Amino acid sequence: MRHPCGQPPHLSRETWQHGGVTAATHSSLFPRESDGGQIVTPPRDADAVLDGLDPEQREVATALHGPVCVLAGAGTGKTRAITHRIAYGVRAGILQPASVLAVTFTNRAAGEMRGRLRQLGAGGVQARTFHSAALRQLQFFWPKAVGGELPRLLDRKVQLVAESAARCRIRLDRNELRDVTGEIEWAKVTQTVPADYPAAVAKSSREAPRDAAEIGQIYGMYEQLKRERSVIDFEDVLLLTVGILQDRHDIADQIRRQYQHFVVDEYQDVSPLQQRLLDLWLGDRESLCVVGDASQTIYSFTGATPDHLLNFRTRHPSATVVKLVRDYRSTPQVVHLANGLLNQARGRAAEHRLELISQREPGPEPVCAEYADEPAEAEGTARRIRDLIAAGVPAGEIAVLYRINAQSEVYEQALADAGVPYQLRGAERFFERQEVREAGAALRGAARFGGNDSLLDDVVELPSQVRAVLSTKGWTTEPPAGSGAVRDRWESLAALVRLAEDFVRAKPSATLADLVAELDERAAAQHAPTVQGVTLASLHAAKGLEWDAVFLVGLTEGMMPITYAKTDEQIEEERRLLYVGVTRARLHLSLSWALSRSPGGRASRRATRFLNGLRPGSVAPGARGAAPGAGGSVDRAGAVRRKRRGPVLCRVCGKTLTDAGEMKLMRCEDCPSDMDEALYERLRDWRADQAQQLSQPAYCVFTDKTLMAIAEAVPGSAGELAGIAGVGSRKLDRFGADVLAICAGEERAEADRDS
Repeated sequence: MRHPCGQPPHLSRETWQHGGVTAATHSSLFPRESDGGQIVTPPRDADAVLDGLDPEQREVATALHGPVCVLAGAGTGKTRAITHRIAYGVRAGILQPASVLAVTFTNRAAGEMRGRLRQLGAGGVQARTFHSAALRQLQFFWPKAVGGELPRLLDRKVQLVAESAARCRIRLDRNELRDVTGEIEWAKVTQTVPADYPAAVAKSSREAPRDAAEIGQIYGMYEQLKRERSVIDFEDVLLLTVGILQDRHDIADQIRRQYQHFVVDEYQDVSPLQQRLLDLWLGDRESLCVVGDASQTIYSFTGATPDHLLNFRTRHPSATVVKLVRDYRSTPQVVHLANGLLNQARGRAAEHRLELISQREPGPEPVCAEYADEPAEAEGTARRIRDLIAAGVPAGEIAVLYRINAQSEVYEQALADAGVPYQLRGAERFFERQEVREAGAALRGAARFGGNDSLLDDVVELPSQVRAVLSTKGWTTEPPAGSGAVRDRWESLAALVRLAEDFVRAKPSATLADLVAELDERAAAQHAPTVQGVTLASLHAAKGLEWDAVFLVGLTEGMMPITYAKTDEQIEEERRLLYVGVTRARLHLSLSWALSRSPGGRASRRATRFLNGLRPGSVAPGARGAAPGAGGSVDRAGAVRRKRRGPVLCRVCGKTLTDAGEMKLMRCEDCPSDMDEALYERLRDWRADQAQQLSQPAYCVFTDKTLMAIAEAVPGSAGELAGIAGVGSRKLDRFGADVLAICAGEERAEADRDS
């Protein structure tokens, strides 16, 4: 029986509270690898679309008329609510699929939305990013509005910015070039022309990376070069679409006839330019549903502002407002800490904060850990990650999150030393890697001509076919020894093999051609297969993701909030950034900081102010006295961490070392090495044998830097060997005797006797 819009069939409390609510955050565009790739059967009718929604999600799904504002906290199933809303409207005959345009901010999010809508039986709905939707319209209407072909889209604007700076006789280093490019993007999405840039920067209290007049000059030259070469950038796609819709009412009317209903996800991240485009799409109608959370506004540097979300009810007085606060992602312990962070927030966004209510069973308390220095923090984090993996937490369900990308190096080294695989998020996109493109071409060729390929003569099963094809590209049953490019290539190919295995479990009759189609769809949506390793990512790059265990590291004043956050508004955005990091964790959460940068340094740092009153031994803002344990950070076991080390000095020039790699070598990178080359080669040969016996990459035994340090120091005792960075107690017990024997030349002596 079909029910009128806004009057859904009765839903008992038990249906949604005691097992009836399906996972709010795991539904995906593609079958989940970890779930065995189960395919979801579309609901039988409109009413069935509402099954499993909680009361607030259900309210969203059935509010199909007039403006709707959904205030959705982290982990509350916002994407689930809005996709079920669209699907319910389509299946009930209220919305025509082709008349709905759903927009979000990433290709992956748009692809996931399309996938969910297909699973719900509403496959004809357009779900795109703002840029994708605008580019499609621009390509279609450009010949009519302007004439000729649309100018070519610029692949990498940073190169043109570099040339623009050179034309202006302004020298930029690599970091300045990246920052100036970001400033030009900000100026364009805030609709600021080059001449007005200096004034706009001053008005917004924005800290420009260089003199504002110089950036304005570079910006003007950049625009001039684009015109001369008939190219446009991504921001121009929005600007030109806005210009056409403003000037050509006939084209605007045509688009408005096409799209009758709009849904905007992550509305707190809308820029002024995107809002202007949305207004032009809407015209004088109010058939709009927006979803967002002002407490997750962390991209103001790109022009994003929560004002449009916070002002929605002012602009649309008749709006239906629904709050989603049931958190299905995180345990009560994690949610309690997240709520505590926002309870101390100030400003307009804080006035609209959502108090989350966890729907999960209780879990472990978040761990706060204080370390003497950054290398100790990284080593401690790696140890705890290794323990979690040993306890059964998959490496792919663990993340280390930091404020800036420069913090990753010491954690890469620590994880490698601990034998823990990892992947960097924010690096080259998976489907843009050369080995992935080559693998895709090989699989596509095999799918087309496989009947004539002797490589596939004896293999019928899909995963075996994939293994056979990828073996020609470097895939092997065992990973290569060591780290670096060879290992990275193997990991990419191994991820494709695992994807094939998951895909055939979900669709037993799948062919190689089906898999190729799946890969093409994933590439379009930037939905990369899971790489088995701990994720290292910045807090900004972690937005929209989640893991079983999250380690938030480097939480010191000056890093969180970052030094250049000066105004109250900037400080509050830093608090929201930490809130986003906390809410990425489902079960295990660790927060850590170091008292000094390098071993032996002055312990002048202190933990971020955002944790005051939330971590053991700290005082809440405005409170008096300290909680028990003040003066030291207490981890879950109650141990106060105050491990101190002496300064690490270069053994050649005596300079204090701060770089992790230099500290491992006990010398400056530029200082001459007295390494025993023959000993180093013997150690490398021994390491390769050990790695093969243990079926592990070579770096899990010792990294190259550690072997170099050993070959330079030539330790003669266990104590001397233990003093080398990278040789912990575990590795000393396991490999110490062998290494000392090799250093003493015993291996050579045995070889001489044998000859």
